Parts: sequence; structure tokens; C-alpha cells
Amino acid sequence: MLPCYGDALPLSLFLTFFYQKKTRCIMDRECSQLLPSVCAVLADSRQLVADDTFLEKFLDWFKTLTETESSLLLLQENPCLTELITCVLKLKDPSSSTLSFILRLTGIFAASESCFQYLQQRELLISLFGEVGPLSSALWEEASVRSGWVQGVHSMVQHQSALHFLCSCGAIDVIFTLQGDPSLFVASAANQLLVHVLTFSLQSFQTKPENIKDCDWPICAQKLIVHIEESLKSNSASRIKQSLKLLTSVFGCCHDLWTEVLWSRLSERIVYLLEEEPVHAGHSLVDLFLSMARSPVFSCPECSLWTSVTCALEHLNPAQVGRLAVGVLKLQECPQAVKIQALSVLLQPMDCVLKAASQPLEYPGLLNRSVNDSATVETLLSCRSSCASLLCQTLTHLEELQYLTCLPVDLPHIPLLQSVVTILQFCIGLATPASCLGNKISRILIGCFRVQRSALDILGALSHWESPSVFIGSVFDILLAYLKSPDTSPTVLKKSFQATLKWLVSLSEAPSSKDHWQQTEQFLRDLFLVLQKRLCSPYWEVRDSALEFLTLLVKHLREKEWFRQVLFSSEVPKLTEDLLEDPESYVRASAVTAMGQLSFLTHLISKKPGVENGNVKEKSIVAQLKEILSTDSEGFPRRAVISVFIDWLREGHPDVLKDTEQFVSSVLQAVNSDLDWEVKAGGLELAEVFSAQILGRLGLAACPYAAVLSSATRSTHLSESLQIFCQVKLFEFLFGALCDCDRPVAQKACDILIALKAELCDESSLKEGTSAGLSTEARGIAWLEETLRRWSSCAKPCPRGDADEAGSQDPNGVLLVLRTVDLEGLHRSLNRSSDHIEKSPQSLLQDILATVGTLEENEADCY
Repeated sequence: MLPCYGDALPLSLFLTFFYQKKTRCIMDRECSQLLPSVCAVLADSRQLVADDTFLEKFLDWFKTLTETESSLLLLQENPCLTELITCVLKLKDPSSSTLSFILRLTGIFAASESCFQYLQQRELLISLFGEVGPLSSALWEEASVRSGWVQGVHSMVQHQSALHFLCSCGAIDVIFTLQGDPSLFVASAANQLLVHVLTFSLQSFQTKPENIKDCDWPICAQKLIVHIEESLKSNSASRIKQSLKLLTSVFGCCHDLWTEVLWSRLSERIVYLLEEEPVHAGHSLVDLFLSMARSPVFSCPECSLWTSVTCALEHLNPAQVGRLAVGVLKLQECPQAVKIQALSVLLQPMDCVLKAASQPLEYPGLLNRSVNDSATVETLLSCRSSCASLLCQTLTHLEELQYLTCLPVDLPHIPLLQSVVTILQFCIGLATPASCLGNKISRILIGCFRVQRSALDILGALSHWESPSVFIGSVFDILLAYLKSPDTSPTVLKKSFQATLKWLVSLSEAPSSKDHWQQTEQFLRDLFLVLQKRLCSPYWEVRDSALEFLTLLVKHLREKEWFRQVLFSSEVPKLTEDLLEDPESYVRASAVTAMGQLSFLTHLISKKPGVENGNVKEKSIVAQLKEILSTDSEGFPRRAVISVFIDWLREGHPDVLKDTEQFVSSVLQAVNSDLDWEVKAGGLELAEVFSAQILGRLGLAACPYAAVLSSATRSTHLSESLQIFCQVKLFEFLFGALCDCDRPVAQKACDILIALKAELCDESSLKEGTSAGLSTEARGIAWLEETLRRWSSCAKPCPRGDADEAGSQDPNGVLLVLRTVDLEGLHRSLNRSSDHIEKSPQSLLQDILATVGTLEENEADCY
């Protein structure tokens, strides 16, 4: 209750009183009573907390508290927290986890300037973060303590007082040292802390760059910049990399105007690093330039950054510069001259490979001029240790460019395609070397799977370009060579299939597809001969890859008459059907998916004059898939079957359309007894598609363009749809899934039932059920399970009455159950996390006490 101050309450007093009331609500009485005991446990070195995750949760709780209320008020109302910090400091041998916890906890509180002053007056901050604290103890050797120190300082630096403290107590020098910490976690945290310190100390400097004098910057920022300059001038490669990494993070996270001044001060030294022989920290320099190039501060084409990028493209090792080249090519702001130079850098290794092989004279190279000394690239390509790495990197970067919606420069795709084919030829001994370099490349690349995979990836990406017939022929030749070769590894074979698919699909969709029809048809005939052999391979991975390729090929080309003719003139469909009985479950699953696609084509073929028994054959496929769903001992084939059936139902498969209700009923019956939750989830998706189709067919589905039905018509359609659902035992399946022990199954079933309830159980039906004297009290899972048991034992439907006495095929009984079950309550329950019951701060404090056996009364375990 507010105290009385006459007619008006001073605003400051009101806000103070309101704020204090609000904060006390967050730290409730139960937690305040438990907190001293928890602090006593943490301060006692003899009682170790068994689980460090408790300390992490404890810190998370205090982070939340300090975000919503006064940190100083928390310490004043809970003096045990200050006592805990003091006690741990006095311990001769505290545990490293406890000390790390205290450092982080203190940093959280010191983030508030008033709380910072409170702790500093008690000399706790200097004792924890100064030279006399953990820095001088044996525990500093523990990475967890150093990490806690860094995290504590990071949390604390949220005001100017903390910055002055860092500079005065020597902590800033400690952070510089921790940049090179042997623990990567500590080194990374120290780097991020320095980034935060620099950006926070300069956040108020937002005027134009020419008006900012870096000598006027805060002391803390000046110390940091001097440290960076000294590191860049040192002969230590590790110090140079640390400073470059720091600058990369600064330019990446901060886009204020002062970053341009910082660059103007450091750019000369960065360029000097690029001109050294050899260039140190090349990868770190690439990271720095890419970070800056993405900043709007340096987006101007006249910016000095692009001069440095040009210098980097000229001086960096070809193995280092590729990432920079592809990075700037993706930037719209990059000057055109720099983009052209970057593309030349990427194309140079490909140009060297192209010239190393014997090629017809009319084919031009990739480059008119070399951006760098080609001798460097040739040296790398001549060396076994660097050739494959350079080519893989180059091919990957060039593949990235193929997927850009708007390529910033003209890419010579025909010579590039030729160079990729040449690399693939070198890898299987089909290329004819034209020079000493060609001989070396041939020996290095022969059988190199890494390069084969990368080259096949970009070969597939190049398929969307228009290419002359002669080049398409060379692509088909090299793909067939890889698909036929017994030396092709399973992984490379899969890549070959993927590239083949992309080329066939692109050629079938191209405006000039008729020009290449004969060439493509002959390739298909050769391809299916190879595919027949691969489907009979003794290696299951090969059979599986071949089936996956066939599935995608049929999916994309099944509307093409020429494709269907070539396919069914081969033995591929018959071999695919035989693989439904493959001993390997993965292969059976892939065969199921392939047959699901082939069945559409079989139906089309069966309609042609002179084709007999097509329907009989198709029925046998449906029967086989149903048998696999019911009897296969492995989950993968059964999941594949239910996925195929869903696609058939969605796309209107001819045999499904013959008797959709019978098809759905038989599938749901098989799925209902399956123990695999993914199969059940697939069955639920099938039920959802079926119910949506029935409601849509009868005009009941929500559609903004559908005509409004009259009350009588709607009632008739509702009854008809209910009758259909009951005939296929849809609700029996859905209610059973709702009771399933697997949460995803129950959640999906609940969602479907809620949607059906909204369509089928309108307010008028609810009123009718109530006026007829039927029980509409909300029921839960136990009642539903009992009802399902009664349904399963019910020989025939009962007349209208209680829901648990009606069969699953009685529309009235089913509708009553749908109205009665508390679906909304079950939906909320299913969507709650498993630990929702005990996830409170009070439970956390009780758990900490329980782990050390100090909870005397009402001992509780949230698990």
C-alpha cells in the first residue's frame, strides 16, 4: 500500500516505491530464504556442487534478474551474495569451477555502474580482476578460471567507470596476453572482449571522419590501437594474426564512421605486410579485407580499401587469394576493374590446365592476360602437395559464381566448361598432355577423388548455360566414361549421376532442346545400358545411388514422350522392381521410391494400343508396396512406402482414384499397427491429405473463392463426409495416434483433429448434442483410451447414446467423441517442454542444496 503524502505523491518517490515493489516480486520470498544456504554451500570448499550445469543456470537466473531490476538493490537485499564473493576470495584453495563462477557473477553485477561503485568500495573488484587476485594464483593455470575472468570483465564493461578501471589496474594488458592463450576458447573470448572494449569506448564518436582526431580518442581506445600497431610491426606471425583477427571482428561488427579513421591510420602498415616476401598471415588478411568490403563505410568505389584489395590480388599466394576473389565478385559495390582482376585470379589455374592439354587451335584460352606471374600457379600445379588443393579450391569458388542471380562480370563459360572437362579427363587418364606441366598434372591427378568430386559439381552447375553441340557431346562423353569406369568410387559415381541429371533436365527445358534431341536420345540409350549394370552392382551403395538417380530422372522427365520410349525399351524398370527384394534395407527403400515414380509411366504406357496387361502389372506393384508396408522388418522401406502413397494420393494416381476410400482404409490399417513413429507420422500426413480432399470435394474446406453453401446443403455434405471418414476408420486411427507414446505422432494427430473439429463440429451441432442429453463434458486421454478399447471390441455400431458405447463407424458416436475430448487442452499439454513442471529459480536452488545433502525439510528433486 502506498504511503499517504497528502494530495500529490512526488513523482520520484512514486517511481522509487514502484520500482522497489516490482523488483521484490522478481526475487520472491522462497528464493530469498533459500539463497543464503546456497551461498554457504558455494563458499564452503568442502562441499562441491556435483553438477556444473547448476552454476550455469544460476548465472542465467542472475542475468535475467539484473536485466529487470536494480543490481545494487539485489546485493543490498541479499547480503549473502557479497559475503559469498568475500568468502571465496579468502579461501586458500577454492575449486576452479567455483572461482570461475564468482568471477562471472561479479561481472554480471558490476555491469551496473552503481553496483560497480558498491563493489569497488569494498575492494572486491581489484581483488578479483587486479594483479593481486586470481592472476597471481596457481589457479590461473586453469583455462576455466581464465575464461571466467574474461567473461566477467566482458559483462562488466558497460559503462565508463569499468573502462577506467581496466586501464588503471593493468587488466587491459592481461587481455592482450590472453589473445595468444593456448586455449582456443580463452583466446577467442579475449579477442571478442577487445572488440567490445574498443567499440564501446568509441561509441560516442559519430561525427564526420575529417573532424575526428584519433589522438583525442579515449585512453583505453588509444592503448588498443597502439597495441595493434606494435603487433603489426612485430616479426611475430602469431601477434600479426591476432591483431588482424581483432581488426576483422571490429570492422565486421561496427560500421560507425570512426572505423574509416582507424583504417586510414593502419592501412599503410597493412599494405606493407602484403608487399613482404613471403606474405605472412595471408588468410587473415583475406578475412580482414572481406570484412571491410562488406561494411557500408567502405562501399565508395574511390575508397582506399580497393587499392589494398588490388594489391592483395596481386601479391597473395594463389592458394590464399581465391576466397578474396570470389568474395569481392559477390559485392555490388566493388569497382568493375577490381572484379575483372578477381575473376582473372580465379580463372588462371583453369587456364593453365587447359593449355597443359592438347586442344584444337580454334578453342581460345580463358585469359587474354595473366593477372599474376603464371609461373607461381604452374609451380603449385606441378607439386603433388598443392595441385589438388588449388584445383579443388578454384573449382569450388567458380561453382559459387554459377549460382549468383546476376553475375557481375562476363564469365567465359565455354572455355571454362572445356577446362573442367579437361580436368576430369586428366583424372582418369583420357587427356593428352601438351607440355611438361601437362605430364606432371596427369601423374598427380590420376585417380584423385577430391578433384573429381569438385569438378563434377561445377560441371553440373555449368549445365544452365547454352552450349554448342560439340561441347555437349564432350560433356556426355566424359560423364559416360565416369559412369562406366569400374574404378569410379561410389562417392564420385553419385556426383556423376547428379551432374548427368542436371544436364539432361537443363537440355530438356532449353529453348533449343529440339536441336540436341538426337544427341540426347543416344546418350540416354547409352546411359540406361550403364544404369542396368549399376543396378546389378555387388556394392549396395552403387545400387542405391543408381536408384536415387533414376527416381529423380523419372520425376523431372516423365512428361517427355522420347524419354518414356527410351526408358521402357531398356531393362531398367524390371531391374528396379527386382530390387524391391534387395537384402539391403536402404536399397529396398530407394527401389520403393523409384517404383512410385515409374508407376505413373507404366500407367501411361498401358494406355497405348498394343500394350496389354498394363493394369495387372500396376496392381501387382501396388500390392507389393502394401506388402512391404505390412511385413518388411526394417523401417526405411516402410517409410518409403508411406511417402510414395502420400504422393500418389496428392497427385491423383490412377489406381488410387479407382477406389480412394478402400486404398486409404487399407493403408491406415497397416500403419496403425506399425511401431515406427515416422511411419505413423506418414500415415497421419496421408490422413490429413485425404480429409482435406474429401472436405474440398464437398465444398466444406475453407476457401475464399468457394461458393457459400446453404444450411441444408452444408448439413448434407457434413453427413456425407462423416460417413466417408467413418467407413475408412479415419477417426479411430487419429484418436489412436493421439494416445501414442511418441510426442510427434500425438502432436500431429491433435493438430489434424482440431482442424476437423472446426469443420465438422459447428455451434449448432454442439447445441443439438446438448439438447439430446448427450454428455459433452470435456474428457482426457484416459477416457479416450477406454473408448477406443470399446470401439475395437464392438461388433457393430450402437444406437445413439454415450460416446463410449458407440462404434468407430457410427457418425454420431464419432462426432460426440470429437466434441467431448479436450483437444485444445491436450494440444497445450503436448506443446509444453518435458521439464515445464519444475523449471523455476526456486527449484534450481533446491536442486543445488539437494546435491550436497543440505536440504533438511521438503527435500525435492525436480526430476
